Amino acid sequence: MSRRGMVDAIVSGGGVVGAACALALARRGLEVALVEGAAPTPWRVETPDLRVYAFAADNAALFERLGAWAAVRDARVQPYRRMRVWDAAGGGELDFDADAFGRRELGWIVEHGLLLDRLWALLPAAGVRVHCPARVALLEDEGDDGVVVGLDDGSRLRARIAIAADGARSTLRELAGIAVHGEAYGQGGVVGYVSTSRPHEDTAWQRFLPGGPLALLPFADGRCSIVWTLPEAEAARVLALDDDAFGHELTRASDARLGEVHAASPRAAFPLQRQLASDYLRGRVLVLGDAAHVVHPLAGQGVNLGLRDVAALDGSVASAMATRADWASPSRLARWARARRSEDTLAAHAFDGINRLYTSDSVAAVLLRGPLLGVAGRLPLLPRLLWKHAAGI
Repeated sequence: MSRRGMVDAIVSGGGVVGAACALALARRGLEVALVEGAAPTPWRVETPDLRVYAFAADNAALFERLGAWAAVRDARVQPYRRMRVWDAAGGGELDFDADAFGRRELGWIVEHGLLLDRLWALLPAAGVRVHCPARVALLEDEGDDGVVVGLDDGSRLRARIAIAADGARSTLRELAGIAVHGEAYGQGGVVGYVSTSRPHEDTAWQRFLPGGPLALLPFADGRCSIVWTLPEAEAARVLALDDDAFGHELTRASDARLGEVHAASPRAAFPLQRQLASDYLRGRVLVLGDAAHVVHPLAGQGVNLGLRDVAALDGSVASAMATRADWASPSRLARWARARRSEDTLAAHAFDGINRLYTSDSVAAVLLRGPLLGVAGRLPLLPRLLWKHAAGI
């Protein structure tokens, strides 16, 4: 139980990762406060969210434990059963098939807005104290006694720990004095929905192009969601094209694997970067999700990594409670921070390396990358290991 006038945890940031974290800790019987600057826009079935995730099996299991997955699944998800990956310059192709792995699906394509809507619907009944609209404005470290977080509405919250889940420009992380390191890729990710003359076959298609990867992800209504990585100037140019010209360029960029491609929604673009926090723990402040790591979207692992931060913290709390240990002891929090930073750093640099290899126009890179995909495709165990790592199982 928390001390009088003090909650167990303050979570700054009510996005998918922050809301899932608040809900997970509340489900463990902890007193949790969630601070968010703006309530999410209600999800509407008739207006698909442009931002989608390739949701992994372990995170579907996390949402199941939180009581959120059934509501998400019943609203709208698209299982994908195959992945086809190929390179435009070097040749070679890699195929992941759920049947070969003994699975019904490799994962699910899910809208950001839907995940957020269903998580927020569960917060009140779980006992999460939602402070919204409100933002973190100050932080006071009380050592072993915890932390004080001041909000921009003048209120002050005391807690045993504070959790920064407030995005890549995290205010709480900055107040805790945790530095970040990284770089901008000089690329933009163009997103939107398209229709295709051939069915998507419940398959996630990804082609590596000189400017960056193009992904066509199967969507529940038969359309595809695209994530097209391009140099920033090219992303701006493509974003400004009319629908016919945009569809023509996408058809060519996708090698017409799904036939003719036609624009089927508004489009948007966002800048891409790699960013890692120098520490995941400073005093009694933890960082997770985008506040801790921002990775290239080529593998669709950003939200999956953030939710794995949450699952690991949830598991640590559960383990402590099972043995009547202190769930918030400095040594236990430090173990969580070391393990998660190690895994997230490895993933971030792996995605960075893949992006650099497949966007390089050097002769050596072009000669290497096609055979790499070809060799991987001829070794049955390698695709299985790659997929199991991405799926978190």
